[in-house]
Amino acid sequence: MSATQNSRSASLPPIDDDLWPESTEVLIMGGGPVGLSSAILLAQRGVDVLLVERRDFVFRFPRAHLLNTRTMEAFHDMGVADDIYAATPKHDRWRKAVWYTTATGPGRFDGLKIGEVPAWGGGEDAERYRSSSPRAFANMPQLRLDPLIHRHAVAAAPGRIRQGQEVVGIDQDGEAAVVRIRDRESGELRSVRARYVIAADGGRSSADMLGVEMEGPRDMREVVNYHVSLDLSSWSEPDALLGHFLHPAGGARRRGTIQALGPTHYNRNSEEWLVSVAAWMLEGDANDEEVLFESIRRMLGLAQDHAITMHSMTRWNYNGLVAKSFRVGQVFLAGDAAHKHPPTGGLGLNSGIQDVQNLCWKLSAVLRGEAPDALLDSYEAERRPIVAWYTAHSLENANRHPPIAEALGFSDDEADGYRHLEVFVGEGPQSDDMRRRVAAEVAHNAHDYSQLGVEAGYHYWAGAFVPDGSPVPGDASDPVAFHPTSRPGHHLPHVWLADAADAGAGEMRSTHDLVRPRGLTLLTSDAAASRWRRAAQAVGGSMPITLVAVPDDEGWKGVRQIDDDGALLVRPDRKVAWRCASGVADPAAALRAAMEIILRGGDAPQDDPAEPYLQRIRAAASVLVQ
Repeated sequence: MSATQNSRSASLPPIDDDLWPESTEVLIMGGGPVGLSSAILLAQRGVDVLLVERRDFVFRFPRAHLLNTRTMEAFHDMGVADDIYAATPKHDRWRKAVWYTTATGPGRFDGLKIGEVPAWGGGEDAERYRSSSPRAFANMPQLRLDPLIHRHAVAAAPGRIRQGQEVVGIDQDGEAAVVRIRDRESGELRSVRARYVIAADGGRSSADMLGVEMEGPRDMREVVNYHVSLDLSSWSEPDALLGHFLHPAGGARRRGTIQALGPTHYNRNSEEWLVSVAAWMLEGDANDEEVLFESIRRMLGLAQDHAITMHSMTRWNYNGLVAKSFRVGQVFLAGDAAHKHPPTGGLGLNSGIQDVQNLCWKLSAVLRGEAPDALLDSYEAERRPIVAWYTAHSLENANRHPPIAEALGFSDDEADGYRHLEVFVGEGPQSDDMRRRVAAEVAHNAHDYSQLGVEAGYHYWAGAFVPDGSPVPGDASDPVAFHPTSRPGHHLPHVWLADAADAGAGEMRSTHDLVRPRGLTLLTSDAAASRWRRAAQAVGGSMPITLVAVPDDEGWKGVRQIDDDGALLVRPDRKVAWRCASGVADPAAALRAAMEIILRGGDAPQDDPAEPYLQRIRAAASVLVQ
């Protein structure tokens, strides 16, 4: 095992569960995947942490399930990824989304397939996704993901992951935060002083407690989700993980969605399902289980006596919210505490993990005296525009189903909808034309399911990096296309290297694996290594700079966008912090100037880069079909 892997698996010494520390370096508020990931990332860096969760650690509902490549990179750093992949389907046939009228049923148009798209790196997208990251897109419902992360967090920070503890107040003095905590069972109150606090409580109380305003529309659409067991083996669709249902009886509105939950099969033979039914589908008392089951059976075309076992249910609303501030003194908002948006695109959990991947290396650097507190201001500067973009994109994705129904001719006239289905399944020019229109609208959902430009191509507009004035590659408005680039603020390009210096014999390493978890990594060629090593030594300072000579590799030369005598300075989250495209007369002076900008968190942009996305949020919300 390499030194890098050893440092990433390190844990803190244990403390007794019954003892409460008077102080800690970072207190984490919330024990969901974002809070637990924060605990792991910080503990691995030797930062003393304490996590408090108001509930217990019994995970009851599936929630999110899609884990994109950048998130899996973070989970790889935490030592969690292999456990996730072990539970992910070994084949790739699940990587698609489909549209049907119903899953089955006796009617002429029941069980009719409307269309499908490849999804999450499947089908024709497979090579694009493989070339973007060394880590594959994964699927694991939160019902199983959260306990897994919890086990890793307890191992990394033993005795420091506490349940049944509610934060009831936070006081700040400019140097630290005093967090008041109530034991929900005994009612006992205690206070813990923390240098910093990560509020990852899903927004249940932290934003209000801190006086942070959330921008954007609320409660736009109500959805009812059910975690159920039911037999869908009669569905003609053999493999899709996700199915959407449109029907003449629903007009232009989507009736709902089903998602295979496994745990053994992630197709029509799945033992468990997450079923989302539009609230308008309920006919009767929404608290009556039989009314709920009737809506599921009607949406899927099942017989009225088809067995369904309810495990849990939840009601939730579409929101498009972004916090105006991600930092209040010593407290940082992350995940749903800082942003809330629809599940379309699967960006919620992913953006939360990426929030803390951005934040935790910076907290560690500041707490270790490697960087000034100003570095932490770059967290908001970098993440707020990204999650505003994600929120806008998710809301726009939510509007991509009605055009399919409209192309089918569905309207308030149910009988007319059936007449249009006759055309859809018929022969002749009119039918061919309708199928082309429907296929085109289905294909537009690539913005949701093939959004590699969003998932892997996101970049920062301002923050802890040195802009070099180069343009963003490609069409920034295209969420599908991904362009690997070493432009500062972007993710380091991934290339497999067969002869990386610290790889074992015959072992393939990614350029991503060359990046160190602490300090900054300076990548250059073998030929220029000694010159840049002397420059890094001359710069000195408390922030470690590790020089790595990248082997002479044609694939790397094709994406690095620097000459042999140039260099890339890369952060622990694999964002390029500085690019020196070619040799300079005084590399130490150039590196020193770059470090000064990076460590103070960069320069504030003239205009708020989140504002265009906030406008898109409002526009998408205004036309969201109920």
